[in-house]
Amino acid sequence: MPRKARSRTIELTRGKRTTGRKRNDNTAASRGVGRESPLSRSGVIGTTTPDLLRLVAVPLLAWAAVRDVRSRRVPSVAWVPLGALGAVLLCWEAWLAWRAGPLARSDLLVPAAVGFGLVVPIAYFTWWAGGFGGADARALFALALLFPTVPTYAIEIPPDTPPFPLEPGTIAAFPFTILANAVVVAACVPVALAVRNAAAGRLTPAMAVGRPVDWDALEETHGRLLETAEGPALRAGLDLDALRMYLRWRGLTVADLRADPDRYRDPATLPVEPDRPTDGAVGAGRSAPTGAAAGDGDRPARGPEATADDPWGAETFLDEIEGTAYGTSPETLREGLEVVRRRDRVWISPGMPFLVAVLVGLVIALVYGDLLVGLVA
Repeated sequence: MPRKARSRTIELTRGKRTTGRKRNDNTAASRGVGRESPLSRSGVIGTTTPDLLRLVAVPLLAWAAVRDVRSRRVPSVAWVPLGALGAVLLCWEAWLAWRAGPLARSDLLVPAAVGFGLVVPIAYFTWWAGGFGGADARALFALALLFPTVPTYAIEIPPDTPPFPLEPGTIAAFPFTILANAVVVAACVPVALAVRNAAAGRLTPAMAVGRPVDWDALEETHGRLLETAEGPALRAGLDLDALRMYLRWRGLTVADLRADPDRYRDPATLPVEPDRPTDGAVGAGRSAPTGAAAGDGDRPARGPEATADDPWGAETFLDEIEGTAYGTSPETLREGLEVVRRRDRVWISPGMPFLVAVLVGLVIALVYGDLLVGLVA
């Protein structure tokens, strides 16, 4: 090993930095609980093996974010590997810290307890309140376990490169840094939407929270309607997943509804044997081709037996399916169907998954550190 690389690695394991600003004492190096990774021995990266293994979170989270954008569905088992890896690495470092002495134990366990104690309750209660989805909460749980303290990555090429993250923050709770960065990133979305809509001349109350789409794109789009019969509105309307569930249940398409709304508003045209509504995800099931609705060919309709005072069969649909169709009420479904059948372009919320913001927040935390500290410093 070159002398320079060896000197740098030894200093890192003693908690010193040869370049960059002074780091908090809660880094993996200052704890003295890690071991040199193969890359650190090669003089490329000065870090510990646990911190190096933690980088697997980036590609896995990127995969989950892409899947969330495309389908708004991420399997719960996707977070098991991250959680398991985090538990193993935490036990590994805890054992080494126990052998190293009281100071090392404090440098590991206190930041881990603070980070986990802050992020997990925040993520749980935000999910419980409907602030974001279950995948977002599970991702934050896994990251809180995987990154109990601030990791350290000292790149040797080019020489004198400051260790990463550049701005570790004033507190040692790295999971909270990830969450705070994600919130900052998510807060930029309304600004970007407002600028984009203003540049296109779309000056409406919903310009900071939504965008217009053509009616024929609704079956392939995620989000919620932001429109009433009067026009764009800030109030969130029909979930487009619930719209797809309804269409699949009836064996219809948006084109069918628009072609003959008076017919399909009549609950007598509801099918005797509805199709499976699926969960409303894009691509989870296709609506029947035009002309395959109840009353056409061999598919019988309910006729006079249907509830007369139930426009569009909205209440019947919600009564017969499992669950609540994402909290949809009969009134919300009817209002959304009226908007869809009347408007050529409708406003929807973009519905950017918070998981994307978490991914960006993690990358920023690993490279730069705490955005909030950098903004107010």
